[in-house]
Amino acid sequence: MPVHNADIARVFEEIADLLALQDANPFRVRAYRNAARTIGNLSLDLAAALREGRPLPKLPGIGADLGAKIADIARTGTTPLLGRLRRQTPPALVEMLRIPGLGPKRVRALADTLGVKSLADLEKAAREGKIRGIAGFGEKTEAAIARAAAERLGAARRFELAVAWQYAEPLLAHLAAARGAKRVVAAGSLRRQRDTVGDLDILVAGEAHDAMRRFVSYGEVAEVLAQGPTRASVRLACGLQVDLRAVPVESYGAALVYFTGSRAHNIALRRLAQGRGLKINEYGVFRGRRRIAGETEESVYAAVGLPPIPPELREDRGELEAAKAGRLPRLVERSDLRGDLHAHTRWSDGAASVAEMARAARAAGLEYLAITDHSRRLAAAHGLDPLRLRRQLAEIDAVEVEGLALLKGIEVDILDDGTLDLPDAVLGELDVVVAAVHSAFQLPRARQTERVLRALAHPRVTMLAHPVGRLLGARPGCDLDMLKIARAAAAHGKILELNAQPERLDLDDLHCRMAKEEGVRVAISSDAHGPAQFEYLRWGIGQARRGWLEAADVVNTRPLGALRALLER
Repeated sequence: MPVHNADIARVFEEIADLLALQDANPFRVRAYRNAARTIGNLSLDLAAALREGRPLPKLPGIGADLGAKIADIARTGTTPLLGRLRRQTPPALVEMLRIPGLGPKRVRALADTLGVKSLADLEKAAREGKIRGIAGFGEKTEAAIARAAAERLGAARRFELAVAWQYAEPLLAHLAAARGAKRVVAAGSLRRQRDTVGDLDILVAGEAHDAMRRFVSYGEVAEVLAQGPTRASVRLACGLQVDLRAVPVESYGAALVYFTGSRAHNIALRRLAQGRGLKINEYGVFRGRRRIAGETEESVYAAVGLPPIPPELREDRGELEAAKAGRLPRLVERSDLRGDLHAHTRWSDGAASVAEMARAARAAGLEYLAITDHSRRLAAAHGLDPLRLRRQLAEIDAVEVEGLALLKGIEVDILDDGTLDLPDAVLGELDVVVAAVHSAFQLPRARQTERVLRALAHPRVTMLAHPVGRLLGARPGCDLDMLKIARAAAAHGKILELNAQPERLDLDDLHCRMAKEEGVRVAISSDAHGPAQFEYLRWGIGQARRGWLEAADVVNTRPLGALRALLER
């Protein structure tokens, strides 16, 4: 069975969990977590590269030891260390680590004191008031644990968009080789570029028999859930459910609209059709029994008097009204991006030198790159103090890459009181100052908002990075009044970042649209920590499109001269 990057990342994440439960060295735990984050979202297929005899690329925090384990996992699906750790640790304790506020020490305390062995046990103990009496816990903590455990027990698993594509792309290629298959395409939330995906929807236009056979016999299928002549459902070994639907070629466009969704968009579209005496379903657009459209998506929308609506906008958030009024945005595209205002090097927690990152940015088609390593507060990332920062600035001056301009910057921590981690004097020497929250995520809404507002008012700050600080599936992010944040950014002429790291995608789509409506400029940044990560810009573009952003709304679509003028203002 093929091993994907996400599979390698899951092994490393489980190793980190198990080591944490054993109270291992925190730097060792962090190394596995960082490696999991780095590998999980790469588009380069590491297992395929190793099979072909190619060396691993330079990746943040991955040296010879982790490289050897990657090779083990690529070859066998696991590594001996994981087996040893699993034998030493009750598996239910790992799941308890997913509850916010429960670190390894607290999980061990619950297991030792109450004999909690599962999430269900944990939720029951919290509901019955048994946790508050344990040292280090209280009523508020107990209530928070009860809510989080209940939510997790009832939540369906979702996959990051970049991870879902890792499983979708080879399956689509496999089905495209089926006899009689004219078109094979992903639909659903994957096509709409939602930040997370619950399942995959795949549409085949043409003859169905061979496509169905290839689908249910695909090497990564762990379970066939349903199978018929034109539809089937399977569960892959990774846990992702995939639904396949086959339709005649003449119904392809209607089926693609239907299975792309969203459900709310489709309902609104059907109501519009009904007002014209039409019926829309997955087979076409009908007037009575006569099919008048459906072979293409364009024909479906034209039948109700609309131009085609981009998949990313199909959420019933005003897109039908905008289409009717001729006000659909010309959504930003990857080719619009001229530069990147957030990237890291070996000076902090990156994997490559300034020169290597510059060359990779140019190879990715960029014309300028801001080097923005961490400031000193983030000690775990080897953040820069003023002395080291000035040494880095001298190195940036010395690097020359044809066709690329390097900008000097820093990702400076916003401290708990809203002040910045470095003095104004050194910040004044930079082109770009990216302010970010990396601690105290649980501050109350009013204090957290005031903290960020104070940073935005600082005259040296250029941009607010990953504004809410979320990590998809792991951390919900700060409780912020984002309308106040957006209005303050507009008032002070500051930029809000759309961080394209696949586990962040922060701003989310709704906040992107809010920024646009409030007149706030947005930067789509890779937050690259290694040369391969400029590819993350792809995911940022998808999120920006969901937020209705056009090229003019995004600062790093500007040529360098225009960007410099904007930064100077």
